[in-house]
Amino acid sequence: MDAVQSVIAISLRQGLAYGFLVLGVYLTFRVLDFPDLTVDGSFPLGGAIAAIFIFRGGDPFLATLLAVGGGVLAGLLTGILNTRLKINKLLSGILSMVALYSINLMIMGRANVSLLRTTTIFRTTFLFFNIQAGAIPVIVFLAIFSAVMLALLTWFLSTEIGFAIRATGDNEQMIRGLGVNTNTTKLICLAMSNGLVALSGALVAQDQGFSDIGMGVGMIVIGLASVIIGEVLFPARRISLALLGIIGGSIIYRLLISIALRLGLAPTNLKLVTAILVIISLSIPNIRKIFQRA
Repeated sequence: MDAVQSVIAISLRQGLAYGFLVLGVYLTFRVLDFPDLTVDGSFPLGGAIAAIFIFRGGDPFLATLLAVGGGVLAGLLTGILNTRLKINKLLSGILSMVALYSINLMIMGRANVSLLRTTTIFRTTFLFFNIQAGAIPVIVFLAIFSAVMLALLTWFLSTEIGFAIRATGDNEQMIRGLGVNTNTTKLICLAMSNGLVALSGALVAQDQGFSDIGMGVGMIVIGLASVIIGEVLFPARRISLALLGIIGGSIIYRLLISIALRLGLAPTNLKLVTAILVIISLSIPNIRKIFQRA
């Protein structure tokens, strides 16, 4: 029973922390229809900024806010490459991702920064409310944070600008014909997306106790896997329920990974498991159609 509780706790903790990454991926890939590979660079960027700021004695809340700002700038860089310099969407993200690798190294000054003896956003919150540190308080903190972010995103995507962003992803030519500057909507969405991704990187770094230059490798695949799992298992038309389903997908993905590790799978094979999960998730709708026809 303890093993089951441990797996569930780990899945909730990691699923919620990476949930902001998944929300960011959802905004670009599903809402904007922009295959943004900046994620693999903006995720460790958030971790690098937060870690080095906290390591040098800075306030963890300010460190997290600065990490979000760094992610926003990374998203704007990709957007400018695409909208102003007319570079291909995919290539714009790749160029930003490659540049961010060196930038992250410059920020940290080394490949790894430890936060084990520092005051993180979690420890500061627990001390303020006089709560003993542990897995459950971290999960509650992340759950409340996620709920606030979901409410803000739902509200924003229901505003005029939010509808313009969604329309840009659905039919860019049509919305441009209505007088909307699609370059602006792309920049806003990319900035928001990578800001969320960097926020996730900052939270993950503070939760695991270190930031590493390689922590962003494969994040785009993990984000996509979680998005697809969320859409398949929790289909919804309303944007609020869709966003909630995406968080659910992140938790389910982490649960599947935790189970795989408990069953003895080598950590080196996790990328293979992720690929298989994506393939299965993408195949489920087609499999359903086959059974319905039969």
